[in-house]
Amino acid sequence: MMIEAGVIERIWRYPIKSTGGELLPRAEVEARGFVGDRLFAVRDAQGKFGSGKNTRRFRRMPGLLHLRSRYVDDVGEPELLDPRGVVVSDPSVYLRRYLGREDVEVAREGAISHFDQLPISVLTTATLDWVRSAVPDVPVDERRFRPNLLVRTPPGTPPFVEDEWFGSKARIGGAVCVEFVRSSERCVMTNEAQQDLPHSPLILRAITKAHDMRLDALATVVSPGQVRAGDPLVLLGAQ
Repeated sequence: MMIEAGVIERIWRYPIKSTGGELLPRAEVEARGFVGDRLFAVRDAQGKFGSGKNTRRFRRMPGLLHLRSRYVDDVGEPELLDPRGVVVSDPSVYLRRYLGREDVEVAREGAISHFDQLPISVLTTATLDWVRSAVPDVPVDERRFRPNLLVRTPPGTPPFVEDEWFGSKARIGGAVCVEFVRSSERCVMTNEAQQDLPHSPLILRAITKAHDMRLDALATVVSPGQVRAGDPLVLLGAQ
């Protein structure tokens, strides 16, 4: 049984991990995920990657979300934009000054993955609207949760509908097929200030209370291809 869960409203890619991303009208999807997504990261001398949290692989580097990254095309290294939106001439040199650290550089992914969890994150407008209603005094949009795809769901769709997709495959557009596995466990990064979004601890607190810190649907790639804004996301049923 096939069910159209919604349509792709926005497509996001994050060339340099933990920086603000780029909004795309279309994107190529390969086995690794979106082509170029988080292919680069800010790496320190210990080999840890700049993030919003400290873990075995990641190092908290406050301020990265005030920057943005983008590709001129899908080949080569991405551009890094400062908080004013100006392209910097040398990303690694700029980051050393910006972060106050001499041991960081922009590095391409090697043997260790830059992804926190699985390669593709999908968020619905139903869930995003719930977050807005839970913290009405805090500006919220999908940038807080850094999805690859924001899916416009039909009116009346319940929040956290993504949970119902786990164990199912979905076709997006004409070629891409993904398999939903689980949700992301959210961290303080959802509270962080970025560009025009202010810091607020209320966001993670609301998600923790209502949904055990979890929000979105994480997926692996079954079949590659291209996705476009306006493409339907069709659930293919549990496997």
